[in-house]
Amino acid sequence: MHQIVKPKILYFGTPVVLISTLNEDGSTNLAPMSSAWWLNDSCMLGMSGRSQTVRNILREGRCVLNLPSAELVDAVDRLALTTGREDVPDDKAQMGYVYEPSKFEVAGLSATPGEPGWPDRVAECPVQMHALLEHARDFSSPHLAALELRIVQTWMDDSILNAQRRHHVDPDKWRPLIMSFTEFYGLGAQLHPSRLAQVF
Repeated sequence: MHQIVKPKILYFGTPVVLISTLNEDGSTNLAPMSSAWWLNDSCMLGMSGRSQTVRNILREGRCVLNLPSAELVDAVDRLALTTGREDVPDDKAQMGYVYEPSKFEVAGLSATPGEPGWPDRVAECPVQMHALLEHARDFSSPHLAALELRIVQTWMDDSILNAQRRHHVDPDKWRPLIMSFTEFYGLGAQLHPSRLAQVF
């Protein structure tokens, strides 16, 4: 039987993204988020409009989207209550967020130096994407931002590629870190062959 409920949060499960952005001083900020979806070469992100990440994307017009595998859950969790803003917003401070300028070190991750004008990529992430900002707007409140990005360059680790078709990801090898209702999960085994996969 179904019941009418009012959930605390609608967060049914999306891949975690570690977003690299350039700070005003040229250093790289690194932030975890998980409200993201892709269509063709575009990506939509939803996140706090008061974050250092959104400030950086709006100013620079670009970022790197690093997709961690489930194996990197500990590193991602170490970033959970950190912010790149020196002036920590009151609501975040009340939740326990602290300013942290050295996110790679805190997470125990390695920075792959960015190309000129781009932030560093996360070496341990199997998927890394350069993205340009196309549109930004408030989403449901002035404190939330919806960002439309266009992917312009993608790096994928050999370990997740299809052996026969090197430009295809092998879904049996790719195990993204998923966040569902603010908890971490991974993927299980394939449930059933897809007719749609045969078409594509």
